[in-house]
Amino acid sequence: MPPRPIIIDTDPGQDDAIAILLALASEEFEVVGITAVAGNVPLRLTEANARRVCELAGRSDMKVFAGCARPLVRPLVTAEEVHGKTGLDGSGLPDPTMPLQDGHAVDWLVETLRAAPPQGLTLCTLGPLTNVAAAMIKAPDIVDHIAELVMMGGGYFEGGNVTPTAEFNIYVDPHAAHVIFSSGVKLVMHPLDVTHKALMSREWIDSLRALGTKTGTAAAGMLDFYERFDMEKYGEDGGPLHDPCVLAYLLQPELFKGRDCNVQVETGSELTMGMTVVDWWRVTDRRPNCHVINQIDAAGFYDLIRERLARLP
Repeated sequence: MPPRPIIIDTDPGQDDAIAILLALASEEFEVVGITAVAGNVPLRLTEANARRVCELAGRSDMKVFAGCARPLVRPLVTAEEVHGKTGLDGSGLPDPTMPLQDGHAVDWLVETLRAAPPQGLTLCTLGPLTNVAAAMIKAPDIVDHIAELVMMGGGYFEGGNVTPTAEFNIYVDPHAAHVIFSSGVKLVMHPLDVTHKALMSREWIDSLRALGTKTGTAAAGMLDFYERFDMEKYGEDGGPLHDPCVLAYLLQPELFKGRDCNVQVETGSELTMGMTVVDWWRVTDRRPNCHVINQIDAAGFYDLIRERLARLP
């Protein structure tokens, strides 16, 4: 089979970095480009971090575009308390030397999707949905060119991780999320309900360092820093690795299970702003608009990531 053409929209972030590395290490993907958005840290850092990760993987040829510096409506909320002041604290990666592409990510998304055949590109979103929503607002016709949009975001039975009801990626730009969930695009959502079922172990992180490669060392260093926040927050022995679920699902869907549901995003209430309201039990007459993942083979997931990262320099 020819590789699947994908675009990664991201706000790196250590878990975003591992997801990007997983994609770049996998021959099943043709990564057409990477678009950066403000989220875990401001845009000037997320676009630089995306380039740092590409250089780490030996892919300085990758096209990286900077996108939206703030959400559609609300002020930007960031997460330096989780990811550190750079977003990739612990990685030890130098400043990137590969160029940032000219032009805005939203314009590039519109042009690239319009040039693709119908259902020709898969979008992998790892952060707030601002870039993709802005592209859909600017050019609604691009929806017909998206095979599916696989996202990390949301939570329902697990609740939220930034407010009692909202997961970070959706909370940062709930209005953008509303655009996506209302667009008619084929959607797959990896919420906290699945990512919190796959926790990193000390042994697994050490196994990345034991690869003896530049990638393994940088990955272990950034994950040492990253997981300490969730371990303290949740009182578990390891932290979740959210964003790689998106790429792992496309590589090995048998590792995951879920259900078609209707999902709506709360944009009116400050109390529950950014909540993903999942009609899991089909108690309304609203038609399903999203495949919601809630189960994962954690051992298989972590084996896949280590095996693929071992291919990189």
